[in-house]
Amino acid sequence: MSVRSWVLTGDRHEPMRLEDRTEPGLMSAQVRVEVRAAALNYRDLFMCDEPQRPGLVPLSDGAGQVVEVGSGVTALRPGDRVVGGFFASWASGPARRANLDSALGGDLDGVLSERVVLEAAAVAKIPEAFSFAEAATFPCAGTTAWHALMGHAFPPVPGDVVLTLGTGGVSVFALQIAKLAGATVIATSSSPGKLDRLRELGADAVLDYTTDDWDARAIRATGGRGVDFIVETGGAATLGRSLRSCAVGGCVTLVGLLSGQATEADAGLIHDRSLTLRAIYVGPVAMLQDCLNAFAASGAHPVIDRAFGFEEAPAALGYLRSGAHVGKIVIEC
Repeated sequence: MSVRSWVLTGDRHEPMRLEDRTEPGLMSAQVRVEVRAAALNYRDLFMCDEPQRPGLVPLSDGAGQVVEVGSGVTALRPGDRVVGGFFASWASGPARRANLDSALGGDLDGVLSERVVLEAAAVAKIPEAFSFAEAATFPCAGTTAWHALMGHAFPPVPGDVVLTLGTGGVSVFALQIAKLAGATVIATSSSPGKLDRLRELGADAVLDYTTDDWDARAIRATGGRGVDFIVETGGAATLGRSLRSCAVGGCVTLVGLLSGQATEADAGLIHDRSLTLRAIYVGPVAMLQDCLNAFAASGAHPVIDRAFGFEEAPAALGYLRSGAHVGKIVIEC
């Protein structure tokens, strides 16, 4: 039986192509899922521009309905609503090389297909509160933001201040998670319209990150104390200012390198303020499930900027590349 799947070509003029592909067989510990929605991440642009192999099915984030289970699967059954984890081999626990080498849409085929086969241990059940499109936004961005804040040894509590950078999926999820924890949030953007949207989403203060002194302004916004947690999605261009924004005992978590990889961190500043600088790469399925459950219990919903149809996948990637979005972009299948 064949399924329609988008595949990466490596051709700059036509980076994606829709193909009929033979559906893979089902192993004993796997489930077959009819994909109902997928969500985009900045990583998908990098994969589209420089695919690890031509013919790769892109996108890591997909939600749908189980249509078949392997002979060894007991926790799931046909009809269950599920969302796949970012990694096929990371159910729980700390990161190990084997976990990180199993990313969907990169190391392995992704989810931009009518049906996919996933490891049963690498899916989370979707709470009734969420649509398939909403659930699809959680695997990469939601899990990353959860790991950055709630996966810390001492997660944010009321009275703490969290700083987020920009209006991408991770940053908006981090804003929402910080508010669920009762923290104060300072959010940044370069667009007046996006700054207004961040206020609507609950940011207590907003800053234009194109100014040369946004780190000093962040400290002033806290009454001179500094920020306790920073979800650092910028990379080389923003890390220095993020560190300078921190309060004593603050934590900067690197979750993206959008402005480049090479930079220098001020070791003296890190030492003098007893700062923590850590890096994460998404997180395990257990964190995905925790994030889903926490949002459902609180009544919060992920922020979806725009939805596209399955045949509009190239247009969806083009919209992501434009940077005009606030929150997540989804493809409904």
